[in-house]
Amino acid sequence: MSYPDPFDERSPWDEATETPTKENTPVTTAATEGPAPFKIGFTLKAGSAFEAEWLTPTVYGHSAQETAQRGAELLAALKSEGLIDLTAKAADYTRSQYKGGAGNPGGGAAPKRFNGGRVEPKDGPKLANDECSHGRSLVSKANWSAMFCDGPDGDKCEPLWKQKDGSFKANK
Repeated sequence: MSYPDPFDERSPWDEATETPTKENTPVTTAATEGPAPFKIGFTLKAGSAFEAEWLTPTVYGHSAQETAQRGAELLAALKSEGLIDLTAKAADYTRSQYKGGAGNPGGGAAPKRFNGGRVEPKDGPKLANDECSHGRSLVSKANWSAMFCDGPDGDKCEPLWKQKDGSFKANK
């Protein structure tokens, strides 16, 4: 089943006439003076993670058809000339040269997580004499802060509340 062209200006109730095809439609280019009014941007990602390599080529044209044809030519050229493979190799090489940040072997900043709409380091403040083996998350509100146990429900440790001196301790 074929669907009508949504960009066709004819009414679907008009009598059908010969539909132009790619073979019998000449490519016409609008006036080539001035900037090209049509633009297609592509984002080609090598993986789903943000760290994966991206290629973001853009093509311009003076008509929609010209722009689409140039886009198809560009994608074919990226593949045939090996630019996609070269990008992946260059990204691998660049990652292998990164030495990492201080205190975080493997590189980059410490992993982050959201808590109450705020980004917090995965490892909160180090607490002296803290016997919680699950890890803790810092929660800060307008007038209080506390370190809560990350353990499973039913096995959580006592929360530690921020004191006036900046230390954390359980309310016992």
